[in-house]
Amino acid sequence: MDPKETLKLDDIDLSNPEFWKRGWAEREGAFQTLRRERPMAFFPEADLGLPVPAGEGYWAVTKYADIREASHNAKTFSSARGATSIPDLPPEFLEFFGGMINMDDPEHQRLRKLVSAGFTPRQLAKINEDVDRAAKEIIGAVSEQGSCDFVTDLSAPFPIRIICDMMGIPKSQHDFVFERTNIILGAGDPEYVSDPMEIIPALLGAGADLVELMKDLRSSRIANPTDDLTSAMVNAEVDGDRLTESDLGSFFVLLVVAGNETTRNSISHGMKALCDYPQQRQLFVDNFEEVLPSAIEEIVRWASPVIFMRRTTTEDCVLGGQSLKAGEKVVLFYNSGNRDDEVFSDPYRFDLMRSPNEHVGFGGPGPHFCLGANLARREIGVFYRSLFEHLPDLEISGEPERLASSFIHGIKHMPCTFTPRKIV
Repeated sequence: MDPKETLKLDDIDLSNPEFWKRGWAEREGAFQTLRRERPMAFFPEADLGLPVPAGEGYWAVTKYADIREASHNAKTFSSARGATSIPDLPPEFLEFFGGMINMDDPEHQRLRKLVSAGFTPRQLAKINEDVDRAAKEIIGAVSEQGSCDFVTDLSAPFPIRIICDMMGIPKSQHDFVFERTNIILGAGDPEYVSDPMEIIPALLGAGADLVELMKDLRSSRIANPTDDLTSAMVNAEVDGDRLTESDLGSFFVLLVVAGNETTRNSISHGMKALCDYPQQRQLFVDNFEEVLPSAIEEIVRWASPVIFMRRTTTEDCVLGGQSLKAGEKVVLFYNSGNRDDEVFSDPYRFDLMRSPNEHVGFGGPGPHFCLGANLARREIGVFYRSLFEHLPDLEISGEPERLASSFIHGIKHMPCTFTPRKIV
């Protein structure tokens, strides 16, 4: 699908929620206009009726090179005043949601070192069989129906199941975790939170529920360690330092939200693209192992599941030819960087053999590059392998229902059909 430049430059307003309700092609057309005519565009912040004041505004960074430069230079472009929200949120909110994603070094480096104990190749290798089994069981649960909601029945439960299994959360709690992450991911969407004034309370309530779950699990694993990720992290020690109760709680919220979102939406957008581009799908099916590494990268580039991350300048500087003062907000639009035709040849073509493909779907280079990128890659590959094996003729049978969000490029619902079969 090609972008549609229906909006004139001065009519584009990324702060207006109505902009994010426009169709994909129209939104992409607006970002194409910005990249060409005003790659560093300033937008006043809108009053969204939230119980937090709107700020003065922000610079929208839409070119790939500028996104990478700001990501790499974390000293000048800070995350500590908030990475996942354009409005300034209270400090306790930043600590509660995202933890280390809203930190700079040395605090960020400290936490990353401690939690990295659970993301070593050896630790990830332990879950290979669990990932395969989860994919087969989730697909098997709907395989005899002949139709289902691809998102709520397949792509969304899968990463939550993996993360819960990794952390050692009992199966009886999986639905509980799933429901809370949907609130956090979709708080701006009326399906999940209908009253704007209830968004902050709903977010805090869902986050508090997840943190409380981890408090109990942490105590259990300190007393009786097992071989799960929670045990690895709570018992990890770096230079005499260990994760505190609040460290683990905020990291778990980050893990179940970011880890869930990247995988579920990459799989969903990828499936829609595979159905829209049947030749690419056939190439993938016929040469699965050969195509898989590049296919995963193209699916993540295509999906661009996280639309933006914010940074705040710590000193006067220049980015993309634009002079910036200390304390100004810059918002890195990854979706736009991943369509920059100065970097990606024919960027609106879905090409599973695209090479090179140094996308920013997992964030830009630097200290905040996604810690779980390799886990997400593994999950995406395993899911498609199982899907092609067990439901080879699955087709998307209706238009996706997209999440109303300027932050997450999400699909809430997407009907699909397939030949019913029993998986044994």
